[in-house]
Amino acid sequence: MTIRFGHSPDPDDAFMFYAIAKNKIDTKEFRIAHVVEDIESLNQRALKAELEVTAVSVHAYAYIHHQYAILRSGASIGDQYGPIIVSRESSPLVGEEKGGGVPPSLLSPVKGEGVKHSLRGKTIAVPGMLTTAFLALKLFEPEFRYVIVPFDQILDFVKSGKADCGLVIHEGQLTYQEHGLHKILDLGEWWWRQTGLPLPLGVDVIQKSLGLEKMKSFSQVFKDSILYSLGHRKEALYYALPYGRGISEETGDQFVGMYVNDYTVDLGQNGEESIRELLKRGYEQKILSEKVTPEFI
Repeated sequence: MTIRFGHSPDPDDAFMFYAIAKNKIDTKEFRIAHVVEDIESLNQRALKAELEVTAVSVHAYAYIHHQYAILRSGASIGDQYGPIIVSRESSPLVGEEKGGGVPPSLLSPVKGEGVKHSLRGKTIAVPGMLTTAFLALKLFEPEFRYVIVPFDQILDFVKSGKADCGLVIHEGQLTYQEHGLHKILDLGEWWWRQTGLPLPLGVDVIQKSLGLEKMKSFSQVFKDSILYSLGHRKEALYYALPYGRGISEETGDQFVGMYVNDYTVDLGQNGEESIRELLKRGYEQKILSEKVTPEFI
């Protein structure tokens, strides 16, 4: 059977798909058709259940959990790092701080309130309302103005002065300095200080209508692809780099290393708990309208 599998145009997703794309593994009874779109577009398609399997933001999963289950393999999870807030100035949110960004002490219970207060009312360029980055930012500070900008245009949008700050995902987390911008806050670090858990950003989901056996079988195929790429890192990275919008091999390797990790091979207890906690806090703070119990395959 044909499985339409949606993934975003960035190196970590492409790295995971290498073995499938190049027929390096047995895909069992599945013929896999790639659908490459930005994550917010995939989130929107998942709301309509258009694809059998797709990458989505954990935030978006809250709205599709009746139709989709989460694959235990393929997650993008940041362990003490994640989406960042950038600005044209080094520390525009906290005037007393000097240098290249917010120091860890600023995320302490005492000083952290200053950052929240300073973000309040600011205009922030965001990559989409269903992204996990947006949910994490709302958990950090719910009162801000936002403008939706394609993720790969946010750095230039902020640089040109069209927004006070930008919420940056994908490889922009590593390249923002090339645009003359400064990191003010790492939401993954903030989340870890709050919960002691990694920040779950993206997961791959599969339609429950396929039935349990096909869901399990496909999950194994995708896990095999990830394991193959990790075991043949150089060739998989070479395949993935063109998805990085001109980033260097060194930056691409660093980015893949950040988001194709042990949690990607298997969520494990910590990965599952991080997803439950994020959705729980989203509901408790009235960002999500429904209490969600995630289902894992």
